Amino acid sequence: MVDLLDDLRARGLVHDHTDEAALRELLGAGPVVLYCGMDPSADSLHVGHLVGVLVLRRFQDAGHRPLALVGGATGMVGDPSGRSDERTLLDAATLQANVAGIKAQLESLFDFSGDSAARLVNNYDWTRDVTLLDFLRDVGKHITVNQMVAKDSVRSRMDSEQGISFTEFSYMLLQAFDYWWQFEQYGCRLQVGGSDQWGNITAGIDLVRRRSGAAVHGLTWPLMTRADGQKFGKTAEGTVWLDAGRTLPFELHQYLVNTDDRDVERLLLQLTLLPVAEVTGIMATHAGAPHERRAQRALADEVCTLVHGAAATEQARLAAEVLFEAPELSAERLEAVRGIVPETVVEGSALEGGEPVVDALVTSGVCSSRSDARRSIASGGIRVNGRRVGSPAEQVDLVGGRYALVQRGRRQRHLLVVD
Repeated sequence: MVDLLDDLRARGLVHDHTDEAALRELLGAGPVVLYCGMDPSADSLHVGHLVGVLVLRRFQDAGHRPLALVGGATGMVGDPSGRSDERTLLDAATLQANVAGIKAQLESLFDFSGDSAARLVNNYDWTRDVTLLDFLRDVGKHITVNQMVAKDSVRSRMDSEQGISFTEFSYMLLQAFDYWWQFEQYGCRLQVGGSDQWGNITAGIDLVRRRSGAAVHGLTWPLMTRADGQKFGKTAEGTVWLDAGRTLPFELHQYLVNTDDRDVERLLLQLTLLPVAEVTGIMATHAGAPHERRAQRALADEVCTLVHGAAATEQARLAAEVLFEAPELSAERLEAVRGIVPETVVEGSALEGGEPVVDALVTSGVCSSRSDARRSIASGGIRVNGRRVGSPAEQVDLVGGRYALVQRGRRQRHLLVVD
C-alpha cells in the first residue's frame, strides 16, 4: 500500500497533494475510503474520464475502498472549472437519465464485492432534503468568499464580460459539502480529481476540519492534453465516448491506434492497468520498429477490453484488418465490420442478372446509377472483396455464401449481406 503513491508518480498522475508524509502514513495504516466525483453532463463518460476512474481502480487494487460519485446534485448547478461561459442547466429527467447511464458504465469498471468493495453514490441523495438555511449555516458559514474567488476559474469568469452566476459560484460549497458528508457517513479520508479540482478539494478538506475537527487529504493529477495541443478524447466528429451506442468500440480502438508517438507511453501508463515495468518493455519494443505501432495497438487493445470486453476488442481488430490491411477475407472477418460500414440486406437473386456487379453497386447506393457504376468500373475504381473489378459482367463472389464487401475508391465501402 505504501508504494501506491510511488506508482502514481511514476505514471505522471501526481500534481497537487496534501502533506505527503501524512498521506503515506494514512495509506500505509490500512484500507482508506476515498472518492472521485463525476458530474452527469451527458449519459456517458468519455475516454478522458478513464484517468479518474482508473485512479480509483488503482487504489482499490491496492486494498482501499473507492466511492465513485455521480453528481446528481452538483450536475444541476454545473462546475465552472475549465469553462469560459455558463453551462446550460439540464432538466430533472435528462439528469436522471444521465446518472443512470454513467452508473451502468461504472458498474463494469469496479469490483463491488470483498473487503475493498467499491460503492456507487449520488450526491443528490444527501443534498435534496437540505434546506437553504441549513446549508448557509452549516456550510456557507465555514468557507469565505475570499477563498472562493481565489480559484482561477472563478476569478477569470468574474473578470469576463459575461461574469459568473451565483449558481455556478456556489458549486465549490456543494462539493465541499459532499466531502464532509462522505467523511461523516463512510469515513472518507481522501478525495482525488483532476488538477482543476484542487480549489474545490481544499474547500472540502477545510470544511471537514472546521465542522468535524478531522484531518483529511486530497490528491490531483495533471489534466490530459495531447502533444499536438488538441484536447484529448476529441476528434473532428466529436467526443470519444465510452458508450458503445455513441462511439463504436471500433472507433474507440482506432482513435487509440492513431495515437501520436509522443503521447502513447503516457497513455499506456494512465489509461491502462498494465504495470509500469510492462509499459517500459512495450515502449522498448516499439522503439525498435515504430512504424508497426505496437505500443498504440497495445494501448487500443487494453482500453477497449477494459471498457467493452475482449470480444469487442477482437471484433475491432478483425474489422481493422478488413478495412485497412486487405487480408484474406472470411465470413468471420466480414461479420466483424457489420455496424461499422453501411450495409444492405439483399436476396441472392438480386445478384444474378446480366451485370451483377452493376446491380450490386446500385443496390448498395455506392453508385448513383447503372451508368455511374459502369464508368467507375471502367476507371478501375471498384473492388469487391478486395479484388479490382474489370467488367460489369463479373460475378459477385460471396464470402461464406453470404457477404460481399463493395468498395469505391479508397474510403467508400458497403457490405452486402445475402438473406
